[in-house]
Amino acid sequence: MGRFTDFVPKGVIPATLLALNEDYSIDERSTRKHLADCALVDGVTAATVNGHASEIHACTFEEQRRILDISLEEVGDKVPLVNGVYADGSHEAQRVAKMAHDAGASALLVFPPQSLGMGGVTRPECVIQHFKMIAEVTDLPIIAFRYPVASNLAYSFDILLELFEAVPTIRAIKDWSNDAKVHEAHIRTFQSLPRPVNVLTTHSAWLMSSLVMGAAGLLSGAGSVIAPEQVALFRAVQNNDLAEAKRINDRIYPLQQAFYSDPFVDMHNRMKECNVMLGRMPKAVMRPPLMKLSDAELARLRAALGESGLLMQEAA
Repeated sequence: MGRFTDFVPKGVIPATLLALNEDYSIDERSTRKHLADCALVDGVTAATVNGHASEIHACTFEEQRRILDISLEEVGDKVPLVNGVYADGSHEAQRVAKMAHDAGASALLVFPPQSLGMGGVTRPECVIQHFKMIAEVTDLPIIAFRYPVASNLAYSFDILLELFEAVPTIRAIKDWSNDAKVHEAHIRTFQSLPRPVNVLTTHSAWLMSSLVMGAAGLLSGAGSVIAPEQVALFRAVQNNDLAEAKRINDRIYPLQQAFYSDPFVDMHNRMKECNVMLGRMPKAVMRPPLMKLSDAELARLRAALGESGLLMQEAA
């Protein structure tokens, strides 16, 4: 078990879920199995823990450290692990980043601080200082999470260019711009810089379109269910095999539509339920305020799994 010191964020990177017991404690055995199911798929280049998909908003610092530790124990000698840095204050972000560095993570996924809402992200000095403070305590490659404008936490194109210049360890962005025009500009510009910054798409509801634009990879919660299909789609696009890419996209389309329907907040809840239906997880427990899905929605998810062929594939 050790850090992958030459890791550059690119390719297919699933963001994994967190299995929970009925009392909301971490189900370590099921979490380990789920992580291995995703991370050890042939063609996966890394796996992400302590991100949105693993309910980072509801995890204490000690739980985050434990999640990373068991993840490293399970797959850390086989695949690089990306650890999320989710904190409203820069000093707390430093503490999480240093913990991840010391434990053996191979890269960091840095979320925008919620404290920079209400216009804070329009001040370059605020954004740059946050990332500089993280880079002071670790030389791990950083993936900057770029949110959509509607979140009030989106870094502008120009601020991102300033940020890349100020913090050289930023090697990629996780692009959730939700804007095809902006997304393509990111891909064309950032990946062509003298010191390239890879664009990892998280536009999983329109993944094929995004990959065809030329994204260097994807970092996606949907990989917690369809990592093999994401690898196949990425490979087909990389090989300029449009017919194969369309065939794979047709398979995953029903699930993409189901995962990312309104209310958007339930996307990872839906992914957990699908893993239960596929026999990969024993139960789908979410920490409040996230709540159990309705019977009608569970039926829609089962139908989407059927359309995708995954139910039949898992049974076989």
